[in-house]
Amino acid sequence: MPIGPNSAGSLPTGPARSGTGRSGPTLGESGEFALIARIVADLPPSAEVVLGPGDDAAALAIEPPVLTSVDVLVEGVHFRRDWSSAADVGRKAVAVNVADIEAMGGRAVAVVVGLSAPADLPLAWALELADGIRSEGERAGVTLVGGDVTGARDVTISVTVLGGLDGGPLIRRSGAGSDQVVALTGRTGWAAAGMAVLQRGFRSPRAVVEAQRVPEVPYGQGRVAAEAGATAMIDVSDGLLADLGHVARASGVMVELDLSAFPVPDVLRAVAAATGKDPYALLLTGGEDHALAACFSSADQVPDGWRVVGRTRQIGEDEEPGVLVDGAPWKGAAGWDHFGGGR
Repeated sequence: MPIGPNSAGSLPTGPARSGTGRSGPTLGESGEFALIARIVADLPPSAEVVLGPGDDAAALAIEPPVLTSVDVLVEGVHFRRDWSSAADVGRKAVAVNVADIEAMGGRAVAVVVGLSAPADLPLAWALELADGIRSEGERAGVTLVGGDVTGARDVTISVTVLGGLDGGPLIRRSGAGSDQVVALTGRTGWAAAGMAVLQRGFRSPRAVVEAQRVPEVPYGQGRVAAEAGATAMIDVSDGLLADLGHVARASGVMVELDLSAFPVPDVLRAVAAATGKDPYALLLTGGEDHALAACFSSADQVPDGWRVVGRTRQIGEDEEPGVLVDGAPWKGAAGWDHFGGGR
């Protein structure tokens, strides 16, 4: 598949999104409380929300233990307003957080959002951001129950998600044993391919660009895996090799992946060829797709929607826990590290 502004199915050249929303007043002109009033005016009800926005804190009816996680999206690091619409950013902010609850075998219930933004940010952009948060919240089964707004030089969105286990088991990274199967649900490499395309000024292939803008989290599969007997699980946010490395070190095992379990989709092969990247590097080290990886005691336990991609084994003499691909260490970075020079 050719990549470029004139390829079939491509997006227009220039800014991928307007980045400013509809014309109208800015946050500085409208004020903090007008923005908050608009956002909370039509929030949907939820059985777990005892008290939503309007008081000093929200109240939730969640059976303990309560799960919580936080992610921060920073303009210029996690998104660009000329690449993504405000709705895209809002959807992504919810998706990346709910994926963490999924990885624990839990069900996300509510999110709290903090928005830091310059006074000249269009009010319409902030309202569209809230629309995206609500939209992805409906897909993920979570409700916005509160937040905060403050002035800042750049746009930063901080989302805290809360959830529970609904009586199911808590799945940790440290539970994998030796001689277990490693399985994957969701996709990898698509968001990284989209980033490679966008960084070169193109807007196609559309599928990978959209994957970079908003991840397709396999909602519900974390609980499915937990009920099926998963012993360890992780959200693949920084790259499969990097994140399985966390599981390996936490569990004290070696993870061995089978490269033949990773067929390269045609669109990723095309992106790799056009951008000079290794297609397997996209699949194995590309982040931001938010697939789920889990370990199971046997292949019989792997539920529908998951596929086996490798096994675990005991650590040999003079070995450290880690990840091997076809029996050998991966040459190159295993994934994304904000302070380690990237990939």
